[in-house]
Amino acid sequence: MRCDLCETAMVQMYCDTCLINLCKACVGEHTFSDESKKHEILRFQKSTPFYPGCTSHDKKRCEMFCNQCHIPVCVTCVASNQHLGHELSKILEVLDKKKEKIMKEKNKLNETIFPVYQSIASEVQNRISQLEKEYGDLSTAITKHGEHWHREIDKLVQKLKADVEEMKTTQLHTLQKHLDEVNMKISDINDEIESADGALDSYDISTVLSVTPNVDQYKDLPQKIEPPSPKFSLGGIQDEELGKLFGSLSSISVQSEEHGYNIKTTQKSPEASPVIKQLLDQPQTVTTIHTEHRKLHNVTCLNDEEIWTCGDGSTMKLFSINRGSLLKSMRTKTGNSPQDIAMTNSGNLVYTDHWDSTVNIVKNEEIQTMIRLQNWKPLYVCSTSTGDLLVTMNSNDYKQSKIVRYSDSTETQTIQFDDQGRPLFSSTDNPYNFCPKYISENRNLDICVADSGARAVMVVNQAEKLRFRYTGHTPTPKNNLFRPRGITTDNQSHILTTDDKNHCVHIIDQDGQFLCYIDCRVNEPEGLCTDSKDNLFVAQYRNKQVKKIKYLQ
Repeated sequence: MRCDLCETAMVQMYCDTCLINLCKACVGEHTFSDESKKHEILRFQKSTPFYPGCTSHDKKRCEMFCNQCHIPVCVTCVASNQHLGHELSKILEVLDKKKEKIMKEKNKLNETIFPVYQSIASEVQNRISQLEKEYGDLSTAITKHGEHWHREIDKLVQKLKADVEEMKTTQLHTLQKHLDEVNMKISDINDEIESADGALDSYDISTVLSVTPNVDQYKDLPQKIEPPSPKFSLGGIQDEELGKLFGSLSSISVQSEEHGYNIKTTQKSPEASPVIKQLLDQPQTVTTIHTEHRKLHNVTCLNDEEIWTCGDGSTMKLFSINRGSLLKSMRTKTGNSPQDIAMTNSGNLVYTDHWDSTVNIVKNEEIQTMIRLQNWKPLYVCSTSTGDLLVTMNSNDYKQSKIVRYSDSTETQTIQFDDQGRPLFSSTDNPYNFCPKYISENRNLDICVADSGARAVMVVNQAEKLRFRYTGHTPTPKNNLFRPRGITTDNQSHILTTDDKNHCVHIIDQDGQFLCYIDCRVNEPEGLCTDSKDNLFVAQYRNKQVKKIKYLQ
């Protein structure tokens, strides 16, 4: 807001007599311009109502609102015959009612519509993954059937497999287009919510009056796309035609169901509600696993029975959770210590080699280099719900940090700066203290980074916008400054991060609100992960132990 006189400086003062906003430099000019009035100059505060200017009378502020004309009006307007007989209200009362309506609309978007679109996106993505598997099984079946035939029918086999790929491409393209449309709606809804938040935080009445969240346009949900499962019908040897002898593919068509999705309201039945687990008042240590790493850095779940660990040294170790026994060891390709480890959706181990500038994957006991960086060094890695990899990294001079998303080995997204072009993440010029940045993806697809150098958890949405920074909660168990290390999420969309200086784990919700600490006598906790049942595994740096902790009912 600018001074009404000079129109350049920021508002610092306010004349309650003339209803004029002023900067400090213009206060004197205003008070001497009309000495007939007793000017009451007040300090301008954020909560000071900013009355809109009257469109009919220059330099008049509107303190009333004409309910019939639906416009703000000033005292001169009221005194004139222009609004004679019209019902008038105090504009601050209109403001309160407008904000109440905006709040209700925002709650509808947050509580009913936005979750449905998220669910639709997840459902479509799961169907894409299922189709990938089904079409893979289909290709395998055709190949095995073709092995029983002579070489003369190889061309027919290849033709059918090509048909399968074409059909798969058609269906996946349709589903991906559908997913893109749903994600675009989700982005629009986010914009509506942000606009509503801005109006709710604003005391500029004109701004608030101009905001009207359009909830109705999102109530008409998209058609439900339901591609049929592919089938392959085997032919019998008694058939006459070669194509019938070998087999044929059933025709496909993608079906659209106009009312396939429904918005669930707060009146939904208890059976339709998602399972929500409550936090335990006293988290419990279930078991402790001794890893014998020199210093333990991270842990990741292969499944609910086995965990991979890494620390100082070139060896990554696989342990049985229940027995605590070592099942397998895997040495890195270069002999360097792995900076971080993670599991892909297909169950393969991925690790970063900071000093070799590579990201590597272990397949069938063999290590393959997936990504080799130029001028950057990888730090920490996680696998997303779509099978992508998110990698935090530093530049070779350690003065820049960023997140890069990879699909297979192809870079598809970079997150480094905020809307004002400022770096989102901390950096350093010390190669031996490169500000750890563990990373995880939440169920709402937010990207969560434990930025140790910034002493904050940074949460960025899919559109690369910073949603919030969590900088700890006081009092802390050891009264030390918050320093996050490892980070993970669970099925409740909680964000969990270790705090090695306070020897605990912080739990916050998906919007950054502190929920509780987990202590359980953890010592210098670093990396952590959760399994499918929301059990927490915490890697302890110096004592080289992994604790399995139950923290949800």
